[in-house]
Amino acid sequence: MGEEASAAAAVSETTTAESRTRYSERLYLSWWGWPLPLVAAGLLAYEIHLGYPAVPVWLPFVVLVPLMVAWLVTMGRVRIRVTGDELWVGDAHLPLRFVGEVEVVGKDGKRKAMGPELDPAAHVTHRGWVGSLLRVHLTDPADPTPYWVFSTRRPEALAELLRSGK
Repeated sequence: MGEEASAAAAVSETTTAESRTRYSERLYLSWWGWPLPLVAAGLLAYEIHLGYPAVPVWLPFVVLVPLMVAWLVTMGRVRIRVTGDELWVGDAHLPLRFVGEVEVVGKDGKRKAMGPELDPAAHVTHRGWVGSLLRVHLTDPADPTPYWVFSTRRPEALAELLRSGK
């Protein structure tokens, strides 16, 4: 009976923490990013048909086009949110007490931040179709990750929330 009560308390505690979402954003691919990959999948399916005429014409299309749609949907499932006292980027989460300096990296500095300035130990969640990045330095001495770099469409709002919401 005691274990059931503590499990119920843990579930209600989790739901309460998740219900206090202070920021939420999904890094979906906009509609204008869909036609080119779908056309490429169609062309590849047609080329497979030309290379293997014994394969029915419809088979490569039925396989490749849905695979491309699934890949595009999967790429857009990344969610950035601040719930309770944690920053979530995809499945990774960081307690806000370990958030140090927060830097906004605009479109102009993105190439440098993702190239020569990038630490190999950094946690990176990058989506090329999102223009700006946020770099969040960690203050946890036990964590080998020096900082997180992730794409966000509203970097100023999220940076302000992270700076003030500890």
